[in-house]
Amino acid sequence: MDTPITPAEQLRPLFERMRAAQRAHVFDANERRARLAKLGDAVRRHCDELVTAAAADFGRRAALETLGADVMVSLDEIAHARRHLRRWMRPQRRAVNWTFLPARSEIRYQPLGVVGVVAPWNYPIQLALVPLANALAAGNRVMIKPSEFTPRVSALLARLLGEIFPADEVVVVQGGADVGAAFSQLPFDHLLFTGSTAVGRKVMAAAAANLTPVTLELGGKSPALIAPDYPIEHAADRIAFGKAFNGGQTCVAPDYVLVPREQRDEFVRAYLASMKRRYPTLAQNPDATAIVNHQQAERLRDWLDDARDRGVAVLQHRPDHDAAPPPGVELVPPTVLLDPPDEAKVMQQEIFGPLLPVKAYDSHDAAIDYILARDKPLAFYPFDRDSNRLQATLGRVSAGSVCVNDTLVQFGQDELPIGGVGASGMGRYHGHAGFLTFSHAMSVMYQARVNGMRLFDAPYSRFARRLVDWLVR
Repeated sequence: MDTPITPAEQLRPLFERMRAAQRAHVFDANERRARLAKLGDAVRRHCDELVTAAAADFGRRAALETLGADVMVSLDEIAHARRHLRRWMRPQRRAVNWTFLPARSEIRYQPLGVVGVVAPWNYPIQLALVPLANALAAGNRVMIKPSEFTPRVSALLARLLGEIFPADEVVVVQGGADVGAAFSQLPFDHLLFTGSTAVGRKVMAAAAANLTPVTLELGGKSPALIAPDYPIEHAADRIAFGKAFNGGQTCVAPDYVLVPREQRDEFVRAYLASMKRRYPTLAQNPDATAIVNHQQAERLRDWLDDARDRGVAVLQHRPDHDAAPPPGVELVPPTVLLDPPDEAKVMQQEIFGPLLPVKAYDSHDAAIDYILARDKPLAFYPFDRDSNRLQATLGRVSAGSVCVNDTLVQFGQDELPIGGVGASGMGRYHGHAGFLTFSHAMSVMYQARVNGMRLFDAPYSRFARRLVDWLVR
C-alpha cells in the first residue's frame, strides 16, 4: 500500500521551483508593472464571480461590501503600486561620513525572493491580493495560502491567478490546517500572516526554524473612546458603521466603547437607532452580511449567554423578532452589552462579530488608563474635537493605526501603512510600506579612486596614530 503524500511533500517542489526561477531571473520595472496590470485586469474581469463566491462562502454577504472592501481596495492598491513603482525602485543616495569623502553611497532595493502569504476568511480577496500586489511590486514570486473557511473564493483565486501567472511566479495552495502548518514551515524569504493571535504564535514559531522574517497582522480589542463633550449621535453612528460592516467581522472593527457615564444610555439609544436605520429588517435583508459559518455564530452566542449569566444587560436590534433567516445564513443581531466585567468572555478576546460592549467611565484619564492596562490594539478610535486633549491622547495610546472621529476608513488609505504593535502584530504593508517590507534594502558604498584608506594599513605610521587621536578627540 502506497504511503500518502504529506502536505509538506506536496508543497516543497512548488517552493523549490519558485526559488530556482527567482535565481535565474529578476524582474525589472517594466515586467513588474506588466504583472500588476495583468492582476488588475483579471480582478476586473472576474469581479462578478468574486462577489458571488464571497456571498456563497458567507451564506449571505452584501455585494457592496465585497465590491468596496475587497475588490475596490485591491484594485486601488494595484494601481497605486504601478503608478509609483519606478520611484520606489530608484536607488536612494545616502550621505558619506566626511572622513571617507569623496566616496559615495546609496540604498538599492532588491526582491527578497519567494514570499508566502497566509490570508484569512473575513476579507478573503483583499487580504490575499493586497499583499500579493506589494510583493509583486517588489519583484518577488509568491505562494498564497487562502482560508479553508471560504473555499469558493479560494478556488476562484487559484483559477484567476493560474490564468495569468505561471506556476513559478504565483501559486495558490488550498487546504486545511495541516496544509497551513506545512506552508508556514517552508523556508520563505518573508512570510505574511493575517489571522488570530493564537495561530499567529504558531506561525511565528514555525518560521523561526528557518529564520524566516514574518509580518503578523493579528487584531485584538480595538477601543473607541468618546470624549466628554463630543456629539454623541455622530460618534454612535460612525461606531455603528464600523461594527455593522461585514457583520462586524473586521480585524480593525471597534471592539468596545468607552463613553462618559452620564452619556452611556444616550449613546446606546443612538447606536441602536443607527442600526435600525441601516437594517430595518435582518432575516431577509441582502445588505445584512451573515456570520461566516455556524462555528463562529455559536461562539458569539456562547459569549452572549456567558454575559447574561453574569447579570450583564443585553440590548439587541431584532426588527424581525424571531423570523428565521434563509437556510445556510447565520445571523447574530446587532447587540449592546452594558458594562460587562473584564472577566466576561466578550472582554477577554477579540469579538469579531456584531456584539458591542459599552463601558462607562468617570474621567477621560481613567478611560485612557483602562486602554493602557491592556494589550496594544490593532486600531484605536478617539472621538474628540478638543485638539489639545486629542494630541495628549495620541501621545499616550499606542495602536497599530488610528482614525480620529471615524472608524475603519484608515485601512483603505494607500499611503498609510497597516500593521499591529505588540500583541496585535508586527510589521507593515500597504503602499510604499508594503514595497519596503518585501524588499531587501541593500547598502552600497562606492569607494573613490583617490582615497586615504592606505593611511590606516598596518604597520601604522606615526601620522596615522596622530590622525586617529585627533579624530577621536
